[in-house]
Amino acid sequence: MNLWILTEERPKIEVLRQILAKFANDRKLGGFMDNLRILPILKGNKFTFTYELTGFRCNKVDKVFIKTVSGKSSFVDFLVFYQDKEPTIKDIPIYAIEETKTDDSESRNTGVYQRCSKFVYINRFYPKVTKIMLYNLQIEQKEKPTETNIFGTRLLLTMGVEILGKTLDSKIFKPFKSIDELIEFKNNMRKPPKGNVPINITKKKNQICVSGRLFKSGSLSHDPNIGALSIICAVLRRLGWKNDIVITSHGLKQEHIKSKNKFIFIANKLELKFSGLKMVNAEYPKDYWHYDLEGEKLGTIFLHIVVESFTKGYSIFENHAGSEKGYFITPSGEHIPLAKYNDRTKYKAGDKNAIIAIPDLILIDFDRSEIINCEGKKWKFRQNGINEVANYNSVEKNYIKKYYPKFSIIRTVVLYGGTIETPPVEVEIGFVLNERGGLVLGIKAPKLFKDAIKNLLDFWR
Repeated sequence: MNLWILTEERPKIEVLRQILAKFANDRKLGGFMDNLRILPILKGNKFTFTYELTGFRCNKVDKVFIKTVSGKSSFVDFLVFYQDKEPTIKDIPIYAIEETKTDDSESRNTGVYQRCSKFVYINRFYPKVTKIMLYNLQIEQKEKPTETNIFGTRLLLTMGVEILGKTLDSKIFKPFKSIDELIEFKNNMRKPPKGNVPINITKKKNQICVSGRLFKSGSLSHDPNIGALSIICAVLRRLGWKNDIVITSHGLKQEHIKSKNKFIFIANKLELKFSGLKMVNAEYPKDYWHYDLEGEKLGTIFLHIVVESFTKGYSIFENHAGSEKGYFITPSGEHIPLAKYNDRTKYKAGDKNAIIAIPDLILIDFDRSEIINCEGKKWKFRQNGINEVANYNSVEKNYIKKYYPKFSIIRTVVLYGGTIETPPVEVEIGFVLNERGGLVLGIKAPKLFKDAIKNLLDFWR
């Protein structure tokens, strides 16, 4: 049978390697991995919107395919299927995997809490799937984990989520055995700064109250707390609490309780209540995922993969639409986060010009000493992309020219969609992946793009 890996992310070799090792280990299969490579599958010189991963040999796996999908709501990064034919929404995956590059070293909340709600939400669709939190750490892990990291990880373990990609001390990181143990640990954690609403858990005879602010930017959208409250309440249910669970100090009004909100989906599933408000019935999406044939990232991810598979060039930064933002990679191999603002104070005061415009993809061509800044857009929004590449001065000054002073810089637009088969008239457009899978280079496409597409076509010829 084949392995099918469906993802919203740009598939990374180091992550795929861990997934394949997990699969082989779970089934006690022999095999090896040698020079893994992602190949776009072409037919008649057109992309089929399917990739093949080569370099994995196992007598129980014929081929490994990768396809880009999108979730209807709170979607994990990877669904893995083990079957002959291309998965449909009726098929059951063997793994649901959430990948993160973030640990305590950068953020306590996004490293654990912000992703927890995905594991709770998926239970409605695939309750028996093996759930995995995969840490693809690119900066050094803290020697001493924070209380938040310990608590969040123990909650995941209690939910049956497996942890891959980072070292866990089994004396510290272990599932909670009881509701009282969970409550005691959480309420003994260090409190947040004065003025913030702490997450506290209070157990009464027939009720457990969990405090946590959920109001942000005019709606129910406080992602770290959505994740934290989701996993806390899910674990309380898993440990056997059958009475009321009430969310308090949430900061919400009745108009914020909407039937299509992702936390309302989870609240309905777990039978939660909001203090002072009435719960509404959730309008769940019919399906958990669908194949993505519309998103702008189809173009930038395709180009990213082709460049790294068929040339000596590679990415030094990626921020594909809807995917996790990567680090900027320096010549020494250091991974550093790009700042969001030139001046945070000015931005908070309302000056939108203080935002640093960041490309969707930054490629490096060492042979020609060129850095290529790529803005991804849909074909119909190509003029927006052309306008946006004019705003890259800050990122080029503060990062590219600082770390790569001898490299020239090219700005270009990478598009997905439309039916164009000939080079577009706009010279700013470097590459178009059209909706039929056609590969269209721009009039002044960077030479790295030309090399990548030529080598890809030659491979399939």
